[in-house]
Amino acid sequence: MTAPELTPWDTVQIARHAQRPHTLDYIRGLTEDFVELRGDRRFGDDAAMIAGVGRFAGQTVAILGHQKGSNTKENLKHNFGSPHPEGFRKALRIMQHAAKFGFPLLCFIDTSGASPNLASEERGQAEAIAENLLVMADLPIPIVATVIGEGGSGGALAIGIADRLLMLEHAVYSVASPEASAAILWRDGAQAPEAAAAMRITARDLAEFGIIDEVIPEPEGGAHLDPVAVIAQVRTALQQHLDAIAAHSISALLEQRYHKYRRIGVVHERQAALFDSR
Repeated sequence: MTAPELTPWDTVQIARHAQRPHTLDYIRGLTEDFVELRGDRRFGDDAAMIAGVGRFAGQTVAILGHQKGSNTKENLKHNFGSPHPEGFRKALRIMQHAAKFGFPLLCFIDTSGASPNLASEERGQAEAIAENLLVMADLPIPIVATVIGEGGSGGALAIGIADRLLMLEHAVYSVASPEASAAILWRDGAQAPEAAAAMRITARDLAEFGIIDEVIPEPEGGAHLDPVAVIAQVRTALQQHLDAIAAHSISALLEQRYHKYRRIGVVHERQAALFDSR
């Protein structure tokens, strides 16, 4: 099956493929001297969120990313890539560390969403995500985020406020999973394929809407079939965008970041009136 023949639901399945390269694979393939930093200094360490510093393209960068597993044992260790509040607070700690020393921030998004369990809610899940959004919007360093698999809900957005947002060709990015959306809209999770099509969650759709800045090609069938080539493509894209961002002052960068997110979801009144008249 070639890329044009893929349905949005097919793309969701590829984005979720267990053998796709995960954040740690990109870190190993892209960086040198990576040092992982653990813990949020409040509660504990969350293996669903990887954080640290390393060398990329000759400069020190801070790195954040959701980590899924390639098998059941790894997924249990990493909570299937769904961070708890301490994962987001660890991410916040690294953001602030990067800002203190002027390191660019690279984020790798791959999560179905934040952990929804009771313990996470008791420890302040919503507050942790909200604080990350607030801080990232005004973080005085270059930020490039890449959706490498599944980008779901606030769990993705909590490390996704960036100057440049990139997506792999067969990744998806959405406000909620197709299953959850189908359950809400039609009270039937089995209609997830229809929801995936209606939600416009593929890289091509999001590029058309102007939400993302670049679609990074994948081999036919998905990144898991040639991880080395895909990681090389990501390296090239990251270098190009970091170089472009570096040409701007921090004040100009923050202004552009503000307007980038203000533009998302704008509804033109004339178009809305036409829609209502139908």
